[in-house]
Amino acid sequence: MQRDAPPPSRRTGSGLKPVTEFGPIASLARKARELDALDRALRQTLPSPLREQVRFANLQDGRLVFLAPTPALAARLRLLQTQILSTARAIGTYASAVTVKVAPLSPTEVPPDRSKPLSKAAASHLRAAAASTSDPEMRELFLELASVAEVSDSKPGEAQD
Repeated sequence: MQRDAPPPSRRTGSGLKPVTEFGPIASLARKARELDALDRALRQTLPSPLREQVRFANLQDGRLVFLAPTPALAARLRLLQTQILSTARAIGTYASAVTVKVAPLSPTEVPPDRSKPLSKAAASHLRAAAASTSDPEMRELFLELASVAEVSDSKPGEAQD
């Protein structure tokens, strides 16, 4: 039995198109690239400690909008408004003002303290669980955990029971 070849595709070109080539997504991607280029151009003229800590956020209604993590850095950036506007004009961007918003960096997540000791009651429950299981591997794990609780409850110079 001979199979017919599939009908030729109506699509022109080859392969899939990147999502950034479609309508609103394409204009959003273009805007993001433009803002990123403007961010790099404007921040490179700032003094070193400030350059690494602030971010250019947007160009809106003739205002260059920057984000600073602290009020002190925001004030320093506002003092450089004339320089920033001159740089913007030099690279072909029209802006009449600089706005700086304080946007603190998101806090870094502190890992939970995993060294909290188990209580004597927890050790007692773990020993009871070890006694009630028929699995020797589980029994050993329960007893090992119970011994950690007992060691953490004892204080230097105290005798263990």
